Amino acid sequence: MQDTEHNAVEISAESGPWYRGGLSFQCTGCGNCCSGPASGFVWVNDEEIQSLANKLGMTDTDAFERKFVRKVGNRKSLVEYSDGDCIFLDPPSRRCIVYESRPSQCRTWPFWSSNLASPAAWGKAAQSCPGCNQGRLYSLQEIDLMVQAKSQT
Repeated sequence: MQDTEHNAVEISAESGPWYRGGLSFQCTGCGNCCSGPASGFVWVNDEEIQSLANKLGMTDTDAFERKFVRKVGNRKSLVEYSDGDCIFLDPPSRRCIVYESRPSQCRTWPFWSSNLASPAAWGKAAQSCPGCNQGRLYSLQEIDLMVQAKSQT
């Protein structure tokens, strides 16, 4: 899952964003959002690092960071395999081994500003994410909360 720059959301002055009626999403566990041909960033903060270390049974967060985190400027991102896959994506099963403790950036997928910028942007995300337009309907309020959480990463 690659973090990209924020895009403005199409908003009608009278009716709100194009997705004001909500959007459906259900994670299928396909792993597509955790992999890709290009390197990206999965931003993590100290609390998320601690949670991930705990999930892996590591008590030394410094050791966890040396193994699984890279510094990018003044921020921290999870490392990746050489093919661009997240370090926590299990290759044989295509499942996240830390799913319950995954960072906020991962928890808020696909409700990122870049995917919500327009119906076309959502459609592009849906091309690689079979969970888009499936499952439970997320309300505008729930989506806005996830966008806000993502913007804090």
